Amino acid sequence: MPSTVVADRADRTARLLAVGRMPVWLVILLGSLSAVGPLSTDMYLPAFPAIQAALGSEGGAAQATLAVWFLGLAVGQFTQGPASDRWGRRAPLLFGMAVYTVGSLGCTLSHDIWSFCAFRFLAALGGSAGMVIPRAIVRDIATGVRGSQLMSQLTLVLGVVPVLAPSLGSLVLGFASWRSIFLIATVYGIVEFVTVWRVLPDTLPPQARLKLPPLDVFRRVFTIIREPVFLANSCICGFGTFIIFAYLAGTPIVFERIRHFTPTQFGLLFGFNAACYITGTQLNARYAHRIGLARLLRFGLTAMASSALLLCVVAALGLAAPACPLLFVSVPVLGVMTSMGFITPNATVLALGGHARHAGSASALLGTLQFSFGAVSGAMMSLFPQVSALPMAAVILFGVAGAVSCFLFYRRRAGNG
Repeated sequence: MPSTVVADRADRTARLLAVGRMPVWLVILLGSLSAVGPLSTDMYLPAFPAIQAALGSEGGAAQATLAVWFLGLAVGQFTQGPASDRWGRRAPLLFGMAVYTVGSLGCTLSHDIWSFCAFRFLAALGGSAGMVIPRAIVRDIATGVRGSQLMSQLTLVLGVVPVLAPSLGSLVLGFASWRSIFLIATVYGIVEFVTVWRVLPDTLPPQARLKLPPLDVFRRVFTIIREPVFLANSCICGFGTFIIFAYLAGTPIVFERIRHFTPTQFGLLFGFNAACYITGTQLNARYAHRIGLARLLRFGLTAMASSALLLCVVAALGLAAPACPLLFVSVPVLGVMTSMGFITPNATVLALGGHARHAGSASALLGTLQFSFGAVSGAMMSLFPQVSALPMAAVILFGVAGAVSCFLFYRRRAGNG
């Protein structure tokens, strides 16, 4: 593509962004950047046994690589946000995608568990840019109802990734080795880097950047996290991730071991759940300007609480057995997933709404909290014997109770209804 054409496209995009409009291709780009973390987290889960066998590691070493990945995401998100507030959105995003690509290639070529973990950590540091900076870009462009609509559009692209990535990984393993998964991640990183470099303008102009010493930038981070509205809505997002992680950890046991789903049936169920989640986000985008963010958030939490309670009752009474498929599959689990579409976009916009000058730092904190909550969810799931649907139902209900408590705190501090 000639450089003049690239420049013209970047100029047109910049003019659209200046008036709060986002082209469809840019929504897809930001969604694909945001998907780097979830895709790289979930796609290689089916390859754990193959990785352990190939790298000659002890039992549990593959799970340790997941812990290293989460550590890299937490550290990376905490640093990428302030970096994007100081140097703009584009340069840190390009650097992050380059680091992610190198780390993924290193995983492809690794021949022992230690080098694999080192490259996995490196890939997480870079990939975290794709999880933090797109949210900051949305905050640069729009807030309020328009911001919620844009965030819902991003969620349309992003929402399907965490629930379908394990199935994609299994598909790859059906005809290639586990290294192919990381080769795909390498190519993905290259494509994202080139696309950002060629067409994405910087949405944070130089005059709006925080020209502060690095230490002062990190002090600003701690100022943000003490702000009650940000903290409450970020924790709502965090509990949303907590619920998703419980769902991802619990459903393979519940549906394949207890309900005896075949891999194909399980994949179809995951796809249907993803469709319900996406439907929720798009209904949220459609009605945000009529109803308001806080009211839609309250609706989503109310619906999720009802679904989670029903899920617990069904599990406690033993109705998750094969004799009652419709009650267990069609109502509670799908209700939880659909409700999530009304929670994450609105809570994200409400959390970032008062932080225009440091949206990158605020987005980084939000992402770090989300993955911290997700890690706690995984730890809780590991404490229970996975012999019924009750552990998953109980952990999901715990997450819903936490999200509702945070919303009540938000309403008191913000005066919203």
